[in-house]
This record gives sequence, C-alpha cells and structure tokens, in this order.
Amino acid sequence: MSFSAPSTAASLAPYLAANMASMAFRSVASPTRVFRANMSKFPGHRNISFSSYLVTPNQLSEALKKNSPSKISTSPRVIPLCAAWFMPNDPEGRTGIDSFRKSRIPQSRFFDIDAVKDHDSPYPHMLPTCETFAEAMSDLGIRRDDEIVVYDTAELGIFSAPRVGWTLRVFGHPNVHILNNYRLWVKEGLPTESGEPASIEKSKYPVPTYDSKLVISFREMKELALDYGKEGAEEIEILDARSYGRWAGTDPEPRPGLSSGHLPGSKSMPFQELLDPETKTYRSPEELRKLFEDREINPELSIISSCGTGVTASIIETALGEAEYGSPNLRRVYDGSWTEWAQRVKQSDGLIKKVKQ
Repeated sequence: MSFSAPSTAASLAPYLAANMASMAFRSVASPTRVFRANMSKFPGHRNISFSSYLVTPNQLSEALKKNSPSKISTSPRVIPLCAAWFMPNDPEGRTGIDSFRKSRIPQSRFFDIDAVKDHDSPYPHMLPTCETFAEAMSDLGIRRDDEIVVYDTAELGIFSAPRVGWTLRVFGHPNVHILNNYRLWVKEGLPTESGEPASIEKSKYPVPTYDSKLVISFREMKELALDYGKEGAEEIEILDARSYGRWAGTDPEPRPGLSSGHLPGSKSMPFQELLDPETKTYRSPEELRKLFEDREINPELSIISSCGTGVTASIIETALGEAEYGSPNLRRVYDGSWTEWAQRVKQSDGLIKKVKQ
C-alpha cells in the first residue's frame, strides 16, 4: 500500500522515525496492532475505530451506529463479514450459508471459505490466488479502505472467523478485526436479521500482494520434519489445533481414508482449550499465555500453527497474537495442514507420528 507523504528529505524524517519506532515495537505486538500503529502516523487516514484485533459485540455495535455501510457515502466503512462454516461431517448437516440466512448482523456480507480458495489445489481451503481474492472482495462490495470485522456463528462461537481474518491479513487488507463473538452478540440482544440478504453493489478491489511471511508451505514443512531432532537442526514449535485423539493417531480423521497422527516434534493444542467453555469467546490474554507456558512452548522460537485444513490453526495464531506470545515475524500458519501432509508424505519417510499405546 502506498502513502502520500512530503517529498523533501527533511519532511520525510518524521515518517522514517515513525517507521523505525514501529519496527522496534514489532517484537512484542501482534501484526494487526503494528499495522494500525503505523497507519496512525500518516496523514490522510481516518482514526481507527478499534484499538485491538479482537472486538466486543458492544464495540462493534457502537461503531456500526456511527459508521454503518452506505451506498451513497464513499468514506471508509465498518463492515461485518460473516465467515460461518461447519465441518463437512457436521452431524446436523449445517452449512455456513444456511446459518447466515438464519441469523446475522444487519448489513453483513458472507465470506464462503469453500468458494474463496485455490480451485486448482486438491486440498481444501488452500489460500486463493491474488486475483481470486480481489474478485471475491469486489463481489462482496468491499473496498480496500473498509474496516472489516469478521464473525462466526452463534452455534460455534469462534471457529472459522480467525481463518478469514488471517486470510485478509495475508492479502494485506489494512484494517481487519475478529468479533469476540456472535454468540454474545445474540445473547446481549443486539440487532440481528434473517432471510435472503439485500443485493450488494460490486466494488473494484485492487489485486493485492501476498505476504508469504505469514504462511509456510509443504516443502518447507517437510524439510523441517526431516531435520527434526538432528544436531544443528533449526528449532521450531509446531502447534496442532486438532483433538488430542487425532493428533495421537488413536482417533480417525473426519475425511475417509486419511491417516491420523502428527508431524514430528509437534505439540497437541486443541483449539477448544483456548476458548471459554461457555461463551466460546477467547480466553483472556493472561490465561492464553499461561496455556502456552504450561505446554512449554518457547516464545523465542519460530511458531507454526497447524490443524486439519488450515481453519482452526488460525485460532491458535490469533491466540498467540492476543497473548503477545512469540515474535509476530516468526509465527506462521501451515495452510495445507494435516490433510495435505498425510496425503503427500510417504509412510517410509517416517513423517506420520503416532503415540505408542
């Protein structure tokens, strides 16, 4: 993203100083907090509505009252973005779009993670191309300067919204937040609507760049796994958001024919542990930090989050950011996660580990 700034060397000094200060801040803050701090240093940009990546229902409600989406205004808007999604083996047969039609925040849009993906990949939910992402955002009527608040279903609380929030960050959308959460929104009696949503006027979202620093590929994961435990090998932390049984290899995967188990050196971190058992909101930063410390996760190392298809791995990534645990520059999500891993590695490589009974 480009900024308008004075052209003389003398007048550039404040901007350079601001950037240097924000770089020093990166070691202890989440990526989204860093970006918002940078944005506030430049003229021509409005004040940001929210001070943190996670926002409460009341904060979003107040922001929508002050700055609701409008067909007439060209000013940046606050847009709720529903990321509702259920597992393909959901026992009740629920789907994201049905949940969106049943209950949603007024004037919100629906981001379909089963549609906005790499359609040439055999693995589900792989990140889309820059062109596909821009087309999806245009279809949703979203502009690059809009402030997006992604939210989940009332049934699940926090599940797929962090994945969509992370996707927006990968493609460099400047202002992204996660609602914590829609279940509380409903419980607190805030406005909802149902039925078919109103038609949306398309926008012209520019084709973005892709921030590869937030993602780790299969090839690099395999190199790390093959080197694991060897003298001089790079030390990393791999956190797996699946259930303990799937990680241990004692329970089956939801996708038929896929072996369960885990990557060499990975640690089980079921995403449910990061959420309040009743409200399904994120636990407090202090509670999250203690959970990571209890798992003996070294915050000085590179931390990689994984899961089944890259969806709930983003719950871990968001929790790490909220707890300010580890350097944002050293945290990545394995996009293909276990579905890609278990299909691409060879049994003879010894890269599918199981807990011995």
